[in-house]
Amino acid sequence: MPKVLTPRTRIVLLLTLALAAAKFLAAQQNPASTQQTDDQKPTETLKVNVNVVQLFFNVKDKKGALIPNLTKDDFEIYEDGKPQAVKYFTAESNLPLTLGIMIDASGSQRNVLDMEKEVGGAFLKQILTDKDEAYVISFDVTVDLLQDFTRDVHRLQAALNKAKINTGFISGTPLPGAGGEPVPIHDPAGTLLYDAVYLSAHDMLAKEVGRKAMILLTDGQDEGSKLKVRDAIEAAQKADSIVYVLLCADRGFYGGFGGYSGEGEMRKLTEQTGGRVINVGNKFDKLKEAFDQIAAELRSQYNIGYTPTNNTEDGSYRKLEIKCKQNYKIQARSGYYARPRQE
Repeated sequence: MPKVLTPRTRIVLLLTLALAAAKFLAAQQNPASTQQTDDQKPTETLKVNVNVVQLFFNVKDKKGALIPNLTKDDFEIYEDGKPQAVKYFTAESNLPLTLGIMIDASGSQRNVLDMEKEVGGAFLKQILTDKDEAYVISFDVTVDLLQDFTRDVHRLQAALNKAKINTGFISGTPLPGAGGEPVPIHDPAGTLLYDAVYLSAHDMLAKEVGRKAMILLTDGQDEGSKLKVRDAIEAAQKADSIVYVLLCADRGFYGGFGGYSGEGEMRKLTEQTGGRVINVGNKFDKLKEAFDQIAAELRSQYNIGYTPTNNTEDGSYRKLEIKCKQNYKIQARSGYYARPRQE
């Protein structure tokens, strides 16, 4: 019985025959090349190395003001301390943006959550264009995707409004003396901040292209994540995502302890991904100003790309450094992972 050809097999066979015919015609037209072809091992597949590392970054003066209008010649880039040749450079601020808004709905956010919803919604109206997309995640004792990728600002605002304080207590069983409400203490069941960042980077942003950023509205306090802050940082770097953290909390919640114990970890997360921490407390005006600053930074990004001299794609971490010849401050991610390209 003859072998049945599947559509895929037919296509491969036709391509093989076409290639053989082309080689035959070429040999007939140029007989001198026949001997050369016979002496050389034929190359069946030609692969072009398109391994380009792409970086989005901001440039600021000593006072933190953004510096526009710089050129390729103003920068030098280093990977693991070795200079790299810049392949391309643009000062574009209108490239498509994929944005994740991540809102902390744990007990410590009880008195600032409504403020975050209002200002966060106004920010999305301000920043998103027709070619941008965003999603909304809330995190507390669980991590919940409230709105998948969309360009619809109304859906995003509705998703923010769905965020509710969740301390893990079962309704109707408040702690003694709470007057019908759980006592606002650090959530015993957890605030899964690191897990949320990992899931946002790995599950939402890793397969997206272009500019990507996460904005966390939180006090920075993680309670009970299965992952560590280094796992969250690694996932964000592998997704090529910038992370901003807006430290929002009612200081009265902390009973005079004077600060948020997670701020140091949040600085690690943001500095290594090219973002930053902005401390807004429980002040509406400070939160609005912080969002305005982020909007300006996202619109003022430089984009630089290079083909690394170390072209081994072994999954290892490579340290990055961009230097400006005018000694301006560079706000960029600290490194990347040289992962094999997907075939």
